[in-house]
Amino acid sequence: MSTNEFPPFAVTVDLLVATVRDNALSVLLITRGVEPFLGAPALPGGFVHINESAEQAAHRELLEETGLAHFAGHLEQLGTYSTPDRDPRMRVVSVAYVALAPHLPDPQAGTDAAQAMWCRADDLPALAFDHDQVVADGLERIRAKLEYTTLAVTFVSEQFTIRDLQTVYEVVWGITLDRANFRRKVLGTPGFVVAVDGITVPTGPRGKPAQVYRRGPATVLRPPILRPI
Repeated sequence: MSTNEFPPFAVTVDLLVATVRDNALSVLLITRGVEPFLGAPALPGGFVHINESAEQAAHRELLEETGLAHFAGHLEQLGTYSTPDRDPRMRVVSVAYVALAPHLPDPQAGTDAAQAMWCRADDLPALAFDHDQVVADGLERIRAKLEYTTLAVTFVSEQFTIRDLQTVYEVVWGITLDRANFRRKVLGTPGFVVAVDGITVPTGPRGKPAQVYRRGPATVLRPPILRPI
């Protein structure tokens, strides 16, 4: 078969952008402004340009959708989605990415989106293409990595309290954790967090001021902080 006989083929990127907003794990969705699936909710993303890599395309789309001049959060490749009929336009293979950061702003709709919005991860509508599967895979990736890596600090500010960190675990896992036990696990994990000397924040009119921490040098949690069964 000559190269002229190959059917049309394209590569796209899809982005699962997640943050914690109003004490809930939230995912960035767009409303598609073009066919296919005109008017349907979907993950942000787009075609990879001929002169860029998939990761470069992911960064470009991420900046377009978030309105940020620079994305300083965590970006990692989730997987490749290549079911032959996943896109009715042509044969399209998508490279999906997970992007995480704290305090992401209100989103901006990109070039092929009518609007963009944050939606709670536990209350998402049915999505276009195979994006339901991408979301399911991405959320499980995030939940699992909180057990054995320091990914949770990606969801908080540069300086944070143990309570801030516990909130991340609770909203991502969808459970309530014992405060004393969680604190003991975090402080007992070498290199997870480092106390910022001399800085505390008030916890209420009668509460003891809370120590402020920053991210430690560790990337892997030993021992892990496991999800309760």
